[in-house]
Amino acid sequence: MNMRPSAIAIGVGLCLTASPFPSPLQSARAAQTGAALFADQCGTCHTLSAKDPVRQGPPLGDVYGRKVGSVKDFPYSPDFTKANFVWDSKTLDAYLTNPSAMFADSYMSYQQPDPTIRAQVIEYLKQQAPLYAKAGQ
Repeated sequence: MNMRPSAIAIGVGLCLTASPFPSPLQSARAAQTGAALFADQCGTCHTLSAKDPVRQGPPLGDVYGRKVGSVKDFPYSPDFTKANFVWDSKTLDAYLTNPSAMFADSYMSYQQPDPTIRAQVIEYLKQQAPLYAKAGQ
């Protein structure tokens, strides 16, 4: 079998682009997209770190995996303080879709109808959680 180098390069290129696993470059772009979306979509009302001055909403650096309504001294609405679950992809997606559907007295008016944007923000928050949990916020 005598394959030309250009045919091999094309075959390797097709395999790399068709891979079901994200390349390091794709992962880095997704993280940048998530960071930009967080800043644009969430950053007006939320910080990542509890060490930053509190805004309208609680800090979200460790929200993924955190019990609902558990940021110390944050003035949550009554429904939040009664809730008994941990934030995960499913609950964050439902909340970002329509906060008042989950908590009738939610103070958050923001809704994100685009499932792609919600997924990118949630993935970004999921990536941040271990960083902020280790740092103790």
